[in-house]
Amino acid sequence: MSDDQTFAALRHELDRWQSAGRTARFWLRDDDAVEVTDGLEKLLDATRRASVPLTLAVIPACTVEALATRLAPEDHVLVAVHGWSHQNHASPDEKKQELGSHRHADVVLAELRNGLDRLRRLYGPKLIPMLVPPWNRISAELVAPLPEQGFEVLSVFGSIKHYSPIRLLNTHVDVVNARGQRGERPHADLVRELVGELQARFAGERSPGGQAARQVRPTWGNEPIGILTHHLVHGASEREFLARLFGETADHPAMSWMSARDLVDS
Repeated sequence: MSDDQTFAALRHELDRWQSAGRTARFWLRDDDAVEVTDGLEKLLDATRRASVPLTLAVIPACTVEALATRLAPEDHVLVAVHGWSHQNHASPDEKKQELGSHRHADVVLAELRNGLDRLRRLYGPKLIPMLVPPWNRISAELVAPLPEQGFEVLSVFGSIKHYSPIRLLNTHVDVVNARGQRGERPHADLVRELVGELQARFAGERSPGGQAARQVRPTWGNEPIGILTHHLVHGASEREFLARLFGETADHPAMSWMSARDLVDS
């Protein structure tokens, strides 16, 4: 199947949104930024050319000043807090976690607060007070105190299904990772996931009930679709997919690439 055929389903779904007078909101998050690399340069170039806002999840304990200097002129880039050191504290028989219940909550929260402060000093106005947990996992007991540490938004992976004491801005389609696979995901699978997210929002499905849920967002169908990338492991397949995705969506009237800051402020 050619890429043109692969993306036909996405074009068709966006056309349906246009006919209904609706606009889908997409945003892009890239994880594990530490330093300037060839992979990061390629991602910066691709997003700049396509005018796609980019949120980089930066690891505070590992990042270097050279990255802050490199990102300073990139007006389309924001920086979020990616845990503290991206260190796994789970046992070998558990899924990896840095922000789990394996350490005292006060210790973990202090690290996160230090991480936020360090990135604010390094990146200044580029910093958005968003926490991106390593491996997209965080213990429930750590979520409620996040606003007290200075965080305004939490970003993990998957659809919002219940009330949260902090604003959620999640990702939904991982360009690199799938169950049992890392890298070179078939483009048809990625397009199918994107179309599925659009179709579910169009239908207004999976909307949680109750007043508490409505405090998180008015309707599930309005939830932005988050694309997750990992520039450190991108190969030709990932770069080709992103280039085609940006090209297919750049000028479509039913599609809007938005910055995380605009989404949080809206």
